[in-house]
Amino acid sequence: MLNLQSQFANILLGQRLKHDLFNHSGVLIIPAKTVITEEHLQIVTMHHIPISIHDIEEIALTEATDGCQLIDRSVLIIQDLYERVNYRRAIPLLDIKTHILPIIQHTVKHTDLFTLLSWLKSSDDYTYRHMVAVSILSTLIGKWLQLNETELQDLTMAAVLHDVGKINIPLEILNKPGALTPEEFEIVKQHTKDGYELIKATSGTTMRQALVALQHHERQDGSGYPLGLRSDNIDLYSRIVAVADVFHAMSSERVYRNAAPFYTLLNELYQFAFGKLDAKIVRLFLDRLMQALVGNEVLLTDGRRAIIVMINSHDPIHPLVRVGDAFVDLSKCSIQIEEVLA
Repeated sequence: MLNLQSQFANILLGQRLKHDLFNHSGVLIIPAKTVITEEHLQIVTMHHIPISIHDIEEIALTEATDGCQLIDRSVLIIQDLYERVNYRRAIPLLDIKTHILPIIQHTVKHTDLFTLLSWLKSSDDYTYRHMVAVSILSTLIGKWLQLNETELQDLTMAAVLHDVGKINIPLEILNKPGALTPEEFEIVKQHTKDGYELIKATSGTTMRQALVALQHHERQDGSGYPLGLRSDNIDLYSRIVAVADVFHAMSSERVYRNAAPFYTLLNELYQFAFGKLDAKIVRLFLDRLMQALVGNEVLLTDGRRAIIVMINSHDPIHPLVRVGDAFVDLSKCSIQIEEVLA
């Protein structure tokens, strides 16, 4: 349920009320189909009427909709939905299909990759923004792998739900600013099994969605958890979500560390293709990421500014760049990309 004194009131602004809203005496205070304004929120607060995502109609999406605002809204909605999962021990699947999936599908369709990545960077709302980010990145990878529409919808839902088991992790562990103790890490690892069981118990979900919750921390070389699975024993959707999960985690600001520099991010993800993550998916992701940056200005590790000119198909993370009137092949020197400039 939404606390209208909090930031979650922003979710309701501009949305259309699905049902008539009555006060505790049975008096109609806001009729159905009303577009909610600040005045309506004040009325609801004054009457102490509980209201949730379930009480508003599907968000209308157009190409003119501001993508950053949509992502911010989806983060708030995800937080509300997960709080309800924690309270009711049930996944509000219909609400996710109605309010989250359309935003993800719209964002993937209408936003360029570099702009999207800048919107998905996290700070104090990392836990819930991460769920949205992994869902969007997984859907993009699914499209690049040419999954059909049914498969894409299944993958997107799986990605939305991949961390649902974290509702059982105490906040002092989930948000701990330092390293976890071995005992705390064992508690964290349990979220894969808890998520699997919760999704399996939810009517309308699929087994592949449950498997993603269980397997997204498995690794190609068997070093992952909870089962130590290897290679093709890990479902394709789980391998896709694993790449999205790792990339967003490394590229985000966290309470215990800063986001990795761009060159570190690329190099680490590239290294993960040699044993940890699916090599085909990592290579596809890096290639698409770098192609999206052609023409962008970057800051190099030697302090100079450059423009990315061309991507080397054999070494996509070290492109050809232009510095002034000169061209520099980053695959043939020690200079790397420190930062992509807006």
